[in-house]
Amino acid sequence: MSVTKLNIVILAAGKGTRMHSNKPKVLHEIGGKSILAHVIDCAKALNPQKIIVVYGYGGEIVREAFAQEDIHWVKQAEQLGTGHAVQQAIPYLSDDATSLIMLGDVPLVDVEACKKLIESAQNQLAILSFNKADPTGYGRIVRNNQSVTAIVEHKDATDAQRQISEVNTGIMAMPNIHLKNWLSRLSNNNAQSEYYLTDIVELAVKDNVNVTAEITTDEWSVTGINSKVDLSQIERVYQSRVAQRLLQQGVTLKDAARLDVRGVLNCGRDVEIDVNCVFEGNVTLGDNVKIAANCVIKNATIAAGTQIAAFTHIDDAEIGENARIGPYARLRPGTTLAAETHVGNFVELKNAQVNTGSKINHLSYVGDANVGQNVNIGAGTITCNYDGANKFRTIIEDGAFIGSDSQLIAPVTIGKNATIAAGSTITKNAPADALTFCRAKEQRTILGWKRPQKIKK
Repeated sequence: MSVTKLNIVILAAGKGTRMHSNKPKVLHEIGGKSILAHVIDCAKALNPQKIIVVYGYGGEIVREAFAQEDIHWVKQAEQLGTGHAVQQAIPYLSDDATSLIMLGDVPLVDVEACKKLIESAQNQLAILSFNKADPTGYGRIVRNNQSVTAIVEHKDATDAQRQISEVNTGIMAMPNIHLKNWLSRLSNNNAQSEYYLTDIVELAVKDNVNVTAEITTDEWSVTGINSKVDLSQIERVYQSRVAQRLLQQGVTLKDAARLDVRGVLNCGRDVEIDVNCVFEGNVTLGDNVKIAANCVIKNATIAAGTQIAAFTHIDDAEIGENARIGPYARLRPGTTLAAETHVGNFVELKNAQVNTGSKINHLSYVGDANVGQNVNIGAGTITCNYDGANKFRTIIEDGAFIGSDSQLIAPVTIGKNATIAAGSTITKNAPADALTFCRAKEQRTILGWKRPQKIKK
């Protein structure tokens, strides 16, 4: 773009009454990211000198959600129209810059369309418009040849003007030297006693400043969200576009309509994803990874050749090459699996490091543990890492075999190539290269026993 200085004003003060929610409208999410975050990301891609967000309903909640962003925040205490909202940003507008006015409830706004609009705004007012099959309720773009002469609201339009299909999106760009002048001359002499930003078109025409409209063919990219119905519809459009991009990259999707990406999904070659899978946060799938149906994967890296069976949940975990996970497995935060590992049905891992070739195939809980290479952990095994107040770690060294229905009471170490007999409750370190078992012959009760207390740090 040839614009040397760009200011972007994002209007995000609306309450969103039709959302029927206590959450500010702009903080509802599309694809796992707030509506306003989508708009801000588009703004940042345009390399502006500054971004100004006009906020209102939700106040500090909205600001706090973007505390890490370099944004100038301006509060619109009273909702007196879009023109009034932009007036609040005047102190931040540079005289020698161009401003792009964006809407905080239009999450699919297109970067390229915005670039084209900004380029068109050299010494004139440029409006983004689109052709609507049923334009009822929209402001009509009235033209004289190619120049725009007015934006007429539906309720004020004549019968002839209501036949116009080209409508206003609310997104526009213009030099600040003109914008500041027009904002100072806005009037609220109308039925709603509000200051309309669209009235600057009439002021531009009076000042002999040309007004142009750039037509976009992507209606969804200029569609705002006003209700949960809108939110649901745009979520589906967003997910469809994500799915199409994945397909174009070579990912095999069993059904592109049954995929949800709520973050960033990076895929290698020959990745296959079955239906109803949800990817959250940052997920990377290596070459030849296969994800079966109904899996939920969040903030995970899954290396090449690994297969994830159905109904597996993975959260903040790292999985090595050619592993086999699931079905119905759960990998919780802090879990790292090396290559050739197997984690089977109804196995839960938390903060566990499992090394190459080890297997935990059935109905086990392994938490706060280091598992060596080529370890076999039998069905129903539990690392008892929590004594009711504090957590401790279990160490299982290379080649160990843990028999079914065993409990390893941490802190405890199982030596290299050790075998733990099925049904054992291990409370002491088990030596290497030996069979260890512990099976109580009688049930006992200890009266007056006190639970451990949390250790003060």
